[in-house]
Amino acid sequence: MTQRELSVLMAALFVTSLVTGLVTASPPRPGTEGNGLTENESATLWSRDADNYITQEEYQQRYGESRTAMHQLANGTDITFTRPPATAATWTRNDFADLEAGGSDTSVHPRHASLEDGVFIEDAHATVFAVQPSTRGHLESGETPLYIAPNGTMRGLVDYRVRVPNGSSSGNTTIEWSLASTEVEEVRLQKDGETIVERDGSHTPALDYQIEDDWSANLTLEAEISVRLKKTTRIDRGDETDVEVTYRTESLNVSDSIAVEIYDLSAYPYYAEYPNGDAGVAIFQSRPWQGYTLTENGSARVRGVWRFYTARNTDWDTLVRSNRTDSATVESDAIPVYVHAYPSRIGPRAEPVRDGPEIIDTWGTDRPSPDGTLGENINIDIVNQSYTTTYGVAVRAENVDRDALQVAGIVRGVNASIVAPDAGSERQLRRSNLTVEVLQQNESQATLRIELRDNETGAPIVLSDPDRRYPIGGNTRNGYITIAEQRVETNASGVAIVTIDEPGIYTARYHPGSWLGHDPAYVSATATARWHPLGTIDGWFAFIFEVGWQLIPFLVMFYAGKRLLRMLGPDDIFQRNP
Repeated sequence: MTQRELSVLMAALFVTSLVTGLVTASPPRPGTEGNGLTENESATLWSRDADNYITQEEYQQRYGESRTAMHQLANGTDITFTRPPATAATWTRNDFADLEAGGSDTSVHPRHASLEDGVFIEDAHATVFAVQPSTRGHLESGETPLYIAPNGTMRGLVDYRVRVPNGSSSGNTTIEWSLASTEVEEVRLQKDGETIVERDGSHTPALDYQIEDDWSANLTLEAEISVRLKKTTRIDRGDETDVEVTYRTESLNVSDSIAVEIYDLSAYPYYAEYPNGDAGVAIFQSRPWQGYTLTENGSARVRGVWRFYTARNTDWDTLVRSNRTDSATVESDAIPVYVHAYPSRIGPRAEPVRDGPEIIDTWGTDRPSPDGTLGENINIDIVNQSYTTTYGVAVRAENVDRDALQVAGIVRGVNASIVAPDAGSERQLRRSNLTVEVLQQNESQATLRIELRDNETGAPIVLSDPDRRYPIGGNTRNGYITIAEQRVETNASGVAIVTIDEPGIYTARYHPGSWLGHDPAYVSATATARWHPLGTIDGWFAFIFEVGWQLIPFLVMFYAGKRLLRMLGPDDIFQRNP
């Protein structure tokens, strides 16, 4: 080898080692891998990419091919969804097949893996690759739970390397070591320390689970690794050699845990029928949920504050390959992708937008913006101030098919079980009868009597009852009446008294409390009263007196002028003013 060839080789080795040590993985280009997705679908996966947009011309020059419109859009921004997409689980399931262990003398592991060593077993680990279907919720800073479906699959990587001792020789004795057998004997999935799934060993286990009647848990992937080494001892006795064979075995348990929320929904509906025939529906669920449909064909629907994006787990961008003498960082052949839920600035929406359901109320927990939980290179319409989690959404619609009502969660494929509340789900919604009359009046003020009653039964409607509670959310929701820029409430007799001091036409309007918090509940009503001081005899007398009092100066001047004319006479006036 010439000096020039040697220099070129050394430079190549230096660059190779530099690149290997500084691997910075990026998402695969859409359409370049067969992972069960179309180019359009795979283009939407990578919300954590850098979004360094290049034009169509640049793309064609660089890759020698065209790209789809969706691929072009995703190159410059992040794609969000109104429902949790299936693409993340599809990609992860197919890409997981490319994950491979390193062999008996090499351990492959992500950087975040917890490595354990034994006597002969080294760099051993069991690391969770993904749990799906699932959604990472971004609720607020420091609170990003992983919601998993009650039925799903945990995937993981188990690997290790075997340290075979070096042989030795002393005098007439020679010792040799060799690997007899090695395997991952067993893998287990545990929930809070209890084994719920147990399978034969595998370097890339995929464990199907089913969890019922639980709220949250720690899921643990555990693997039992076993190695068997052969020790051969030879003693040279001159004319013969004694050979002794013994075996050494070692077992090591490795594990990795992940905290999850078991996303098993039970939704509680409340219904009402408006006097004009419209239907009211309110649904409450104590965890984040997507929304619900009101008709069998799904044309009328409502959703809460949550929207979705997909992003890779960057912990798996690179892997470390370690052997007895060295380690190197390489790009990973398998990248898990998760669905993420976030509160959107768009807020709750009803569809169709123009003539669809009307959102009449939302309620939930007030939380600060979780924008700090997204990480780098996430460009979405997340709320930038405090928001309400919309655990409950109530709508008014022309048509509601109760039998077709479906409540969808933020985890793909998880729909809520409809559970009727203990107190019943039907809410009565009636018309109210509001009247206003002038009770007393004088020239300076009037007293109005406002009465509010049930139009059907005639019973008084009481608005000042402090014990009435909101059955779904727990907040007080009493109605009130507005008149003359005042807000009043009726007493136990359904009556309110208001004093006014300006003449005019006064309209009282009843603002009923939400039917969610009242049974029976009522629709709005108005009534009008007119007051003017001239509407009473005292008022007329006061008016005449006031007018007369104002006219006194004019009458005095008129009288004085008339007397002056009589004293001077007409001739004197003409003589004085020729």
